[in-house]
Amino acid sequence: MIVFLQNLIDALSLGSLYALAALGIGLLFGILRLTNFAHGDFISFGAYALIVPSAEVMATKFIGGWPWYLMLPVVAALVVVLALLSDLLVFRKLRQASAPTLMIASFALGYIIQNTILMVYGARPKAIDMWSNLQQQVTIGELRVPQLQLVTIGATVVLMVGLSLFLGRTSYGVQMRAAAEDFRMARYLGIRGNFVIGLAFAISGVLAAMTALLFVSQTGTLSHMMGVPLMLFAFIATVIGGMGSLVGAVVGGFAVGFVSVMAQAYLPDDLRSFRDAFVFTVVIVVLLFRPSGLIPTKALAQRV
Repeated sequence: MIVFLQNLIDALSLGSLYALAALGIGLLFGILRLTNFAHGDFISFGAYALIVPSAEVMATKFIGGWPWYLMLPVVAALVVVLALLSDLLVFRKLRQASAPTLMIASFALGYIIQNTILMVYGARPKAIDMWSNLQQQVTIGELRVPQLQLVTIGATVVLMVGLSLFLGRTSYGVQMRAAAEDFRMARYLGIRGNFVIGLAFAISGVLAAMTALLFVSQTGTLSHMMGVPLMLFAFIATVIGGMGSLVGAVVGGFAVGFVSVMAQAYLPDDLRSFRDAFVFTVVIVVLLFRPSGLIPTKALAQRV
């Protein structure tokens, strides 16, 4: 039982990262019908914002050594600026485009961000020591849990609660929910479409920044492709949970994290290298019985 509880905490920690990334993807899909595959590169950009451009393997610390209450808003602001520029320069020109066209544009945008990081920082991985004091373990009965896992789970809960309150208790949140429900009718009622979409991009940027900081604190390394695996599993989470459903994105994120960790823990040694294959098999089985996801949302109206 102790081993299972330890694995469960590991699953919650990993699922928290997937849930945060999935929220960023699901938020844009709900309003714009955009599957933003560049979201993983937003995460990579947020991680690289911590260091000074350097070709050395051991990166020079920049704002990674700042107090967390200064570092969080600075990194978040930088990623939000990137997200807003992406909307202004790319996606705003494609408001009338089809969903496949938007998806292809997001691929192209992600490729541009990846190569920009390569040109500025170089291709060699960077090492960064951030929040190393959180690697200490907390003893809970017979459990020994790293503080970082508890911080990751707690930060995810705080962000999800904050987003839920924003969407449910503020006028801007109500406008975003109305746009996700029926974008055309929302515009007829006076909601500014570009403003709501820009706000969704900004929130997705904040979520990407927080995901980047938590992920870097766990791995301690930077790579220009580091956000791509997170984006892939986050996209899987949104599909499992139900495209356009924010609750579904969270549930899907934790579900993917749970299956991934448990497969790593309980598969025979000679099969553990095929862990991701088992995860994708579970995804296929879920979608065979629930094609619209675990928590499907109402059908999205066509955009103007």
